[in-house]
Amino acid sequence: MRFTLVVSLALALTACKKSEPPVMAGQAPTGAPGGRSPVTGKVLERIDASPYSYLRLSVASGEIWAAVPQTSVENGAEVTLQNPMPMDGFESKTLKRKFDKILFATLAGPGGAAAPGAPAGAPAGMPPAGGAPAGMPPPAGTMPTGTMPAGMPPGAMPPGMAAQHAAAAAGPADVGEIKVAKASGANGKTIAEIYGQKAQLKEKVVAVRGKVVKYNAGIMGKNWIHLRDGTGAQAKGDNDITVTTGDAANVGDVVVATGKVRLDKDFGAGYAYPVIIEEATVAKK
Repeated sequence: MRFTLVVSLALALTACKKSEPPVMAGQAPTGAPGGRSPVTGKVLERIDASPYSYLRLSVASGEIWAAVPQTSVENGAEVTLQNPMPMDGFESKTLKRKFDKILFATLAGPGGAAAPGAPAGAPAGMPPAGGAPAGMPPPAGTMPTGTMPAGMPPGAMPPGMAAQHAAAAAGPADVGEIKVAKASGANGKTIAEIYGQKAQLKEKVVAVRGKVVKYNAGIMGKNWIHLRDGTGAQAKGDNDITVTTGDAANVGDVVVATGKVRLDKDFGAGYAYPVIIEEATVAKK
């Protein structure tokens, strides 16, 4: 009796060692589409809905759909999805279709960059400032309960989006000395003045002339511009201001950005701005 029990226990332990570890709720197996691991596949179809592209991919397990920042990859190209996050029953109002399952991700390599010149202006169907393009998930913290990708806590930002946002939030490297004349008009302000007068300027429209030292297109439905005009100090953090806009710009351009001053704007996942200019129009001047 005792011998039989020992043998039974030994067999049970051996079986446990051979079995795969259980998959936790909300967690996909490593390497499976919809898991946190990269997913590689061949592009069968691309549908652009600025500032995003929907890709139908052929992967080892069959066909899947993915939504990525707008890309120019061609059919037949092999791509890799970074930080893919699944969403079930997602409905794109822009495309007027529902996806049983779709992965939200960024593309690895050159294909992950936005298509040249896109978007040149606010895409059609853009909701009020602060929202997401029609048919895409709203910003972190505003997504309705039950629509977040599997395994993500409420208010979290999908990793691919967080990576883009981190790129926009980070200031540029040292760009050398900059000296730009102050914008004219009653609402013309220098960057240092905007920081110094932020309480009085909250929700007010200002015009600021500066040099574009960083530009990121199509993140959360907006283009993100870092401006510097030579005022303020890096040590105080009042020498660089972020502007969100539907207009395009290039690094090195001297532009006038006219928009509303917003304070303590939090986009989730730790990306917060004590001062930011939103709903801006940007013109070379």
